[in-house]
Amino acid sequence: MSTPEARLDALGIVLPAPMKPVATYVPFVITGNLLYVSGQVSATAEGRILGRLGENMELSAGQHAARICGINLIAQCKAAVGELSRIKRVVKLGGFVNAAPGFVDIPQVVNGCSDLMVEVFGDAGKHARSAVACPTLPLGVAVEVDGVFEIA
Repeated sequence: MSTPEARLDALGIVLPAPMKPVATYVPFVITGNLLYVSGQVSATAEGRILGRLGENMELSAGQHAARICGINLIAQCKAAVGELSRIKRVVKLGGFVNAAPGFVDIPQVVNGCSDLMVEVFGDAGKHARSAVACPTLPLGVAVEVDGVFEIA
C-alpha cells in the first residue's frame, strides 16, 4: 500500500508551506481524534487565484482553484500531525465558491478538491461535503475549503 506522501509524489505535488491565518483564528485545532482545518483559500506562492465563477471564471479554472485549496488543506494536515499516514479518514469538507447569480455548478467546482482527497488518501479520502455559493469570499479568492479529518 502506498502512503499519502508517495501518492502526492506520484501526482507531482509538492506541498507548500502552510498558509498563515489572515485574521484572528488558528490554522487547525485537534480535539480527540479529530483535526479541524480552517478554510484554505485558492492561493499559491505565486499569488491568489481570484475570480467569480460564471462571471469571469470558467468551471475548469474553478476546479483548479478548488484543487489548490485541497493542496493547502493537506499542507495544514501535515503541519498538524507530521506524517500524512496519520490521517485515517477525510470526514467532511466544506466548499465555498465565489459565484455569480445563476451559476449552479457549485458541486462540480468543489469536486476539484474532493477528487484530490481521493487521489491522495484512497478510499479514506471519500467524505461528506457541503458546497455553497457565496457572493464574495475573503481577499477576493475564487474558492475556499475547510475540512475535518480523523487522525490516529
